Amino acid sequence: MISIKNVQKVYPSKQGQVLAVDDVNLEINAGEIFGVIGYSGAGKSTLIRMLNGLEIPSSGSVVVANNEVSHIRGKNLRKARQDISMIFQHFNLLWSRTVRENIAFPLEIAGVAKEERLKRVDELIKLVGLEGREDAYPSQLSGGQKQRVGIARALANNPKVLLCDEATSALDPQTTDSILELLVDINERLGLTIVLITHEMHVIRKICHRVAVMESGKVVEIGPVLEVFKNPQEPITKRFVQQVTEPEETKETIEHLLEKFPAGQVVQLTFVGDTTGQPLITELIRKYDITVNILQGKISHTQNGSYGTLFVHLEGAESEIASAIEFIGTQQVGVEVIANG
Repeated sequence: MISIKNVQKVYPSKQGQVLAVDDVNLEINAGEIFGVIGYSGAGKSTLIRMLNGLEIPSSGSVVVANNEVSHIRGKNLRKARQDISMIFQHFNLLWSRTVRENIAFPLEIAGVAKEERLKRVDELIKLVGLEGREDAYPSQLSGGQKQRVGIARALANNPKVLLCDEATSALDPQTTDSILELLVDINERLGLTIVLITHEMHVIRKICHRVAVMESGKVVEIGPVLEVFKNPQEPITKRFVQQVTEPEETKETIEHLLEKFPAGQVVQLTFVGDTTGQPLITELIRKYDITVNILQGKISHTQNGSYGTLFVHLEGAESEIASAIEFIGTQQVGVEVIANG
């Protein structure tokens, strides 16, 4: 569906050339929700803009839905863009038009007959859950409702690919989740290929099948989301995974506990898939003469399965703790000692 080969993007500046995207290669499958994550300046926005021809690569090729958007111009590019839609962080709605008129706008440009246009708009309003708000103006809508209008407008011409440029960054957490759930529903109902860029691992965890991690213009890591959570390779990927798996208060909790109970070890356990439901702590207490204090725990659900983390404090004889840790390793559970008392 999408093929990015040896793509570079160089911008001139007063200080010399800036390499925004550096030799990126990606293959994105039809019907996939693919995430690109990176901090500001990583090159992710430039990359996604090359997928619809808003940016032209300095070298390399970009093929989307059988159209080489990196090498076509004018009429051919406009035709190719009919298969590629985009939603934005700040919605980009027409403020003088109602919800219905905003959604109808791309159909008007495409020359769709009025009767067909009205029918399609009604379908889209129902799809994105905006019944009853058809005649409202953007100023009368919440942030989530505005983004739903943006999504409906993007789907008007039945595109094959939907690009999401930080589409939930301006929304509160609850609204973000509702928009992400809508995108998953659209992906499943329509078989739409979705590519989204973000700096929030929660967004990736919630809806993506695969993720590419960008840093300094390069893709430094790529894989199924569950595998990346389970075994992040690069330091930047580990930081992103920690956004979801390690709450900020965990470190403070561990430090406080070690002050209170200087003996023992603090261990991080990671569970993937079916192992998230096993009674491991009960087995540890039964098998070994140790005390187990649960510090922090969380189970996250990805499109590929569940991923859980649990921080525990083990106290007892060194030999018993060592045996317990060895046992944990045989239970298809990741184990890492992160602090020694």
